[in-house]
Amino acid sequence: MTPTLLLVAHGSRDARFPATACRVRDAVAATLPGVDVRLAYLDLNAPLVGDALDEIAGDCVVVPLLFAAGYHQKIDLPAIIGEHDRRGRVVIRSEVIGTFPLANALAERLSEAGLGESACRRAGIILSAVGSSDAAADRHVRRRAIELSTLLNRPVEVVFATKLGHREHQLRNAVRRLRAAGADRIALSPYFLSAGLLTERVEAALDVHAPGALVAGPLGAHRDIVDAVCHHYWTAASTRTMSAKAPDQESVSAATFVARA
Repeated sequence: MTPTLLLVAHGSRDARFPATACRVRDAVAATLPGVDVRLAYLDLNAPLVGDALDEIAGDCVVVPLLFAAGYHQKIDLPAIIGEHDRRGRVVIRSEVIGTFPLANALAERLSEAGLGESACRRAGIILSAVGSSDAAADRHVRRRAIELSTLLNRPVEVVFATKLGHREHQLRNAVRRLRAAGADRIALSPYFLSAGLLTERVEAALDVHAPGALVAGPLGAHRDIVDAVCHHYWTAASTRTMSAKAPDQESVSAATFVARA
């Protein structure tokens, strides 16, 4: 039997977040016909991960819809899986989707927001992310900023929504550095799955410190997000012995797994 794919999202009080997560689930299900694709949350939304695992009888691959491997990936999720695992089945936790190349997706969201080729040559970009207590997770975001900077040949600064500082000094300093580097326009690139309270916090601060800045949309159900999920699902399923062999991966278009970085 094909292992169930359980997408795990963080959860939010903002209704836009579960709506976006559902769109990602639907897009993944359409790309993986024959795979039972489900969605659960770590907090704030239902079903919670433990409840979802209890409803899955067979083997399962858990794919975290997270962009960096911080506390949730290293501590929280493994503990939940351990508490709700059942003897006689295999539950595999994949890498977070942020380990997949996503710089092209960020660049496309900027282009969709109006940062065309000519405007991009004059722009300075702020990559906003949640921020983590895990230093390695924050370093991952900074590496993604370097990838985006290399792709667009423009300066990219990182600002963490949970670490803006007093009077948003982290954002103010990022804007100043971009201006000093020659940027005559600031563009915001959210490294987020969905719009929500944190993205709005950064946008509100940007309205004060860089009026008229261009704001791209979150990644949402971008095709590279779907590719990341599919890639991690098949990789996890193929690297451990499941109780039944997964179907031939050739049934999913090879283009699904082509990195666009």
